[in-house]
Amino acid sequence: MVHRTHLSKDKKLKKLVEAQEEYKLIRKKNIHLHLCGSIISQQLSTKVAEVIYTRFLKLFNKKTPTPDDILNVPFDMLRSIGLSNAKANYVQNVCRFFTKNKITDVRLHKMSNEEFVAFITQIKGIGQWTAEMQLMFTLGREDVFSTGDLGIQQAMIRLYKLDGSNKKNLQIQMLEIAEKWKPYRTYACRYLWDWKDNEPSPKKKKSVKKN
Repeated sequence: MVHRTHLSKDKKLKKLVEAQEEYKLIRKKNIHLHLCGSIISQQLSTKVAEVIYTRFLKLFNKKTPTPDDILNVPFDMLRSIGLSNAKANYVQNVCRFFTKNKITDVRLHKMSNEEFVAFITQIKGIGQWTAEMQLMFTLGREDVFSTGDLGIQQAMIRLYKLDGSNKKNLQIQMLEIAEKWKPYRTYACRYLWDWKDNEPSPKKKKSVKKN
């Protein structure tokens, strides 16, 4: 694939690319559901998030409930599946926004990355990071980079020996490094995430006490 060849020009990233399988990005439908799923999964382990999202879908007699279907579910019922007050409100916020603005998947897929982020972050409960993740994993965009993602930060600190003590400077350095990955920064993020999650952490040296 072209993206693997391009990203391999970065010698440090090349090792990650060669060690991992090829990633494919998918353009998905029912974007409102993916946004709801993202809200549900916030600050939860993958396993717990999957359990709660499964409970969420079981509230309906269909696999892909519409925004109106979700809005028709009583607030207390959303709370009963394990959602906090805030998350239940945010899920309803997403659906109200989609209904009020008559949003379709086609409309969102036609937006540029910048337009999508600016538009979708109008919803209370949807921030910059969530919008960027939607661009990557739901809209299937190839050139998205998230300086605010903790996993990407941790991976780049380790791989490029960056100083993570100052977040602002760190993000500037991250953007500078990622500049050469364009227009395939989403793939680079995938390689970084996978490497961080599967690469053993460097062993700490034992301190030797001197007599």
